[in-house]
Amino acid sequence: MSSDKDVELVQQFQKQYRELNGEIGKVIVGQKDVIDLVLISIFSKGHCLLVGVPGLAKTLLVSTIAESLGLDFNRIQFTPDLMPSDILGAEILDESRKFQFVKGPIFANIILADEINRTPPKTQAALLEAMQEKSVTTAGHHYKLDEPFFVLATQNPIEQEGTYPLPEAQLDRFMFNVWVDYPTFEEELNVVKNTTSNISQKVNKVISGEQIVAYQNLVRKIPVTDTVMEYAVRLTAKTRPGENAPELVNKYLNWGAGPRASQYLVIGAKCHALVNGKFSPDIEDVKAVAKPILRHRIVRNYKAESEGFSVDKIIEELL
Repeated sequence: MSSDKDVELVQQFQKQYRELNGEIGKVIVGQKDVIDLVLISIFSKGHCLLVGVPGLAKTLLVSTIAESLGLDFNRIQFTPDLMPSDILGAEILDESRKFQFVKGPIFANIILADEINRTPPKTQAALLEAMQEKSVTTAGHHYKLDEPFFVLATQNPIEQEGTYPLPEAQLDRFMFNVWVDYPTFEEELNVVKNTTSNISQKVNKVISGEQIVAYQNLVRKIPVTDTVMEYAVRLTAKTRPGENAPELVNKYLNWGAGPRASQYLVIGAKCHALVNGKFSPDIEDVKAVAKPILRHRIVRNYKAESEGFSVDKIIEELL
């Protein structure tokens, strides 16, 4: 770290991160790993895709996090008839017969793209520029989006009816693909107790938008050793079928992860280290974020599917 000010900022970040977890925990029971990954993606300037069956509080989780961060929050319910202009905004004629741009719901700090795979690819693609460039181009005009900006999307498993698979280019824009699983018996019992009474928990704002931007810059400043950097790049390269790939990869994968995965492995490891009280990431930090970063970037072939060889199992073997 370059200065005493940075060290102080690290300590402040760790304190506020614990407070954030406390506030979110008032409403969300369990799901600690999921909450950690969503927060790491936010502080790493990434976007996050939450995948799981309906009814696992994915939407509630995102809205609770937005409340605790004190940011502008818009929820877009993706449906088969949603149009790109319903997300970005549109030009309308005002009373003086001049065209005026009316901003769509994308103009907020946190966007909850609910059930993103229920809308056709044309509408899904409306998010691409916003997610990558933090800007929107419509009717020949260019609009910058306010920082910080994140898309937190929820998705039902593809096997369910009425869903459209996300294009690879769109999937690659998400830093993490987080699988939201069923709660344990004790957690479900707590959920039922908390939600069947008339007592509701109030979530307090913990961090401001300016602080989030400062913490995002802090994460970028964290030093990384060459060993960790090389491990991250080697891990990504291992997922690509070819002469130098492991036998398992050539046998079960159609194609592997691109360079964006290596970038996210390093940034994710930096943030994971910071959250856990370290000033520099090690290989264990890379391993901790590897699964959610790689699982939507590698594509299994028919042989893997027929033998029931999951993407997570392949990543575990590579690790």
